[in-house]
Amino acid sequence: MTAQTWWQQAVIYQVYPRSFADSNGDGIGDLPGIIERLPYIADLGADAVWISPFFASPQRDIGYDVSDYRTVAPEYGTNDDAQRLIDRCHELGMKVVFDLVLNHTSDEHPWFVESRSSRDNPKADWYVWADGGTDRRGRPTPPNNWRSELVLPRAWNWGEERQQWYLATFLDFQPDLNWHNPDVEAEQTDMIRMWLGRGVDGFRLDIFHAIMHDAQLRSNPLRPQLRGGIPRIDDPIHTLNTDENYALAQRLRAVCEEFDGDRALLGEALGTPTDLKRYVDDDGRLGLHLVFDFDFLAAPYRARTQRSLIKRFERLYPPPLVPTYVIENHDRARSISRLGGDQRKARVMATLLCTLRGTSVLFQGQEIGMTNQYIPLREADDPIPGVVAKWLPEWLNRRIPERLNRDEVRVPMSWTGEPGAGFTEAGVTPWLPFHDDHDRVNVEAQDADPDSLLHWYRELLALRRSSPALSGGTLELFDAHLDVICFERASDDERILVVANMGDDSVAHPINRAEPLARSNTDIAVTGSSVTLPPHSAAVLALT
Repeated sequence: MTAQTWWQQAVIYQVYPRSFADSNGDGIGDLPGIIERLPYIADLGADAVWISPFFASPQRDIGYDVSDYRTVAPEYGTNDDAQRLIDRCHELGMKVVFDLVLNHTSDEHPWFVESRSSRDNPKADWYVWADGGTDRRGRPTPPNNWRSELVLPRAWNWGEERQQWYLATFLDFQPDLNWHNPDVEAEQTDMIRMWLGRGVDGFRLDIFHAIMHDAQLRSNPLRPQLRGGIPRIDDPIHTLNTDENYALAQRLRAVCEEFDGDRALLGEALGTPTDLKRYVDDDGRLGLHLVFDFDFLAAPYRARTQRSLIKRFERLYPPPLVPTYVIENHDRARSISRLGGDQRKARVMATLLCTLRGTSVLFQGQEIGMTNQYIPLREADDPIPGVVAKWLPEWLNRRIPERLNRDEVRVPMSWTGEPGAGFTEAGVTPWLPFHDDHDRVNVEAQDADPDSLLHWYRELLALRRSSPALSGGTLELFDAHLDVICFERASDDERILVVANMGDDSVAHPINRAEPLARSNTDIAVTGSSVTLPPHSAAVLALT
């Protein structure tokens, strides 16, 4: 086995700063609050902390609408707090990853305010502006047929000052930067160097697949289809996953390589499996270090589906490349809600997430089984429900696990069952409501229960960290019973077998001599020739 870099085997813990820990009693989580809770993350067994955006922002999209990439938003703290966060992570033996939104800024960013003021100012070409046509009534029409990533709205918005259209791939108050302008890339890479120079170990890159559009602004061909489970009326060949985008990934990797230590780029991208692979390795040209494949997150709880995905990841990302596994984040429904609240299934998915080869990502609260917290669409801070509510009835939203109000997974972290949930002071109204069941499902309660989901995550991550085979070994997937996933992790002198039963019936799986290292269910029985797994259970075994 060759030595691996931290990002090839890391467990990354995602913190949503507004909802993690409030240190000053204003109802909003902040950087000092995160710093106070970092020992909890280290004790859980995480190798790195990913902090969602905390830069200056009007907060219309809760930080994903940046107005200054170099300054911490005052409600979160100061730049000195950001430095203390970086340093404290390193003191605890963890890496720290910041979240960067490179595709767009807020429309309140000084760059855009200047850009939209005229066609000939110094920032005029820092965003994507274009002339369009006119309809039969003389009204302006967009320059092409590009749609936003929300599918229904068009991607073009009228700028009255310039009498031109500006591109917004996501929401209309998030204008796209023009990365074809070398001054834009120079400014953004200089900003990246600034944070790397302060000790940041890497960046999670938001909607990276959309940064480099077709410079000729050609319309996408009309081709109704499902892409990533989302219906589209076109094939976005000129807006998503362009050749220029892959080249940009390679240039950003080169920026990281200017610095000592292993710095890493983790990309959020949507596309086919081949599209995503190209961000990491484009015919031998290395780009991003890691990329999410959200098929694992979205896949149904079914052994044959999960087995198929693991096979695909192993084929696409052979060593030294690694896949990135995730089952929750700040944009998607809580995994235990998708699993119908079944703690057994949550423990099985935790087992897979923590023992598969590659990088694993956890979202705050996942380790204690936090569920979706219902918040009506029309009461959301999240801007997306304002679009969704126009066509999705509230009664239908409540009946689908994959809810479209992202606030439901962003409520404050449940630390205790006391008033304030351990997130803030008693009597303080948080920016989003506390979870209804925070009095029962919280860190303090699960810390006291040795059979809790929290203890299961700690056990798995401690085992992963102590085991060369689990942290960096090879993976061989075996044929098994229809409801069973079975694979072996191996290093030079260690072999570990992971067996998971995702069915409703008990299964006896044949094995050679093995000793149990971890069992999700105390009823799992290991003999000299088999392991008997009750419904929805998993075991980690040392092969002897």
